[in-house]
Amino acid sequence: MVTRVVTVAFEGIEARAVDVQVQIAAGAVAFTVVGLPDKAVAESRERVRAALIASGLALPAKRITVNLAPADLPKEGSHYDLPIALGVMGAIGALPADALAGYCVLGELALDGGITAVAGVLPAAMAANGRGLGLICPAASGPEAAWAGGDMHVLAPCSLIQLANHFKGSQVMARPRPAVAQPGRPLGDLREIKGQEGGKRVLEIAAAGAHNLLLSGPPGAGKSMLAARLPSILPPLGPRELLEVSMIQSVAGELKDGALSNRRPFRAPHHSASMAALVGGGAGARPGEASLAHGGVLFLDELPEFSPQVLDSLRQPLETGSVMIARANHRVTYPARFQLVAAMNPCRCGHATEPGFACRRGPNERCVAQYQARLSGPLLDRIDLRIEVPAVTAADLILPPPQEGSAEAAARVAAARGRQEHRYAEAGLPPGTTNASCPPGVIEEAARPDPDGQKLIRDAADAMRLSARGFHRVLRVARTLADLDGEARVRRAHLAEALSYRGRSHPRPEAA
Repeated sequence: MVTRVVTVAFEGIEARAVDVQVQIAAGAVAFTVVGLPDKAVAESRERVRAALIASGLALPAKRITVNLAPADLPKEGSHYDLPIALGVMGAIGALPADALAGYCVLGELALDGGITAVAGVLPAAMAANGRGLGLICPAASGPEAAWAGGDMHVLAPCSLIQLANHFKGSQVMARPRPAVAQPGRPLGDLREIKGQEGGKRVLEIAAAGAHNLLLSGPPGAGKSMLAARLPSILPPLGPRELLEVSMIQSVAGELKDGALSNRRPFRAPHHSASMAALVGGGAGARPGEASLAHGGVLFLDELPEFSPQVLDSLRQPLETGSVMIARANHRVTYPARFQLVAAMNPCRCGHATEPGFACRRGPNERCVAQYQARLSGPLLDRIDLRIEVPAVTAADLILPPPQEGSAEAAARVAAARGRQEHRYAEAGLPPGTTNASCPPGVIEEAARPDPDGQKLIRDAADAMRLSARGFHRVLRVARTLADLDGEARVRRAHLAEALSYRGRSHPRPEAA
């Protein structure tokens, strides 16, 4: 007789059904797990054995075979412990034969029979709900699973004994409740930044249209301070975005206590990050910083200090909004529609654009050119907004704080996002579409300029040698500027400002 338990294997944020088949038969005493398991799954034999003994059960002196079907699908992770243990318990009669029917099971076992949290409970719960199944998961992950549906059966035991008592009717477990993450430390406010009115303006434009942004300036000018305050003016995640972001965080094991938050992600990896850390990969093809920033901001400080190969790996996700990690035996795709915000010095010494400064490395122009050569043209072509952030003077710092802060800017950003939502919903595009993610054909119609603007963009495209991508990105920024002004049509002034952000990110030293 074979006992069956349903669990899942993860491919990206997709949870594929896995059938755990347990057979106990006469023969040499052995405990074998087959079905392409990795090291963590193979080690589950010892955790299952110890947990069952701690729960008062002993494995029979027979041959135990566990098959994880389909056998050609790689099985990775420790969440197979609980379904294997429940399959063994069903096979030896410790659980009713039909107790596990209609449930998807995942969880890691402790040696004392406790059930500890695992990654990926939210996508597993969503997949189980879609198949009409309930879910058995660790107690620590119960609030996460409860988000999958209010009418879904969710059991979140602390131990094997508690689960066995529930099925015997001697102890009834209550359904876990969805948890909302408590607000962390307060976000920085734009009111804290003195001076840098140009930086605040471009930050508001980037937030309104979800545009990529490059801030360049001398050390201490406030580039990182500006970027850190972008989340304070971004709108909260919508329901669809919240689900996608939380599923990625769940697979990566970054949902604390199973609680979801509607605050947009803000990821700031160090410039020593590898390609696998940034775009994903490594053992198990885990999501990288680009996917963990999905729906939010990926901030790269000291941009030229990143490896050029690592930076160029972002070109594809910036264009498509997803990352495909290919391995010899499977492919994994993660969502990665993030907003890139980068900061850099104009040169290695950082002061080449300051009047009267003479670089010891040679002419200022050479210092700037050598440093900026670390950034490829195709990557820069995907950045909509480039702005020079000047140094702040002492006269700016002694001024009182500005009257307008993040709350006022966030209100204008929300109004502009609302206009985009309405416009692109009428065009049949999915919810959450912004000017930055709008298809080229739609943005050409939505950002069609007036006659004066058409002449300006025609002349500027030739003079600035705009690529086709650059042309469309200028239109996207101009459309965002019109949305901020509440204008139905893009005008010449909007295009002129959009083109100014497309020019040189660093002025020549003699022009500084």
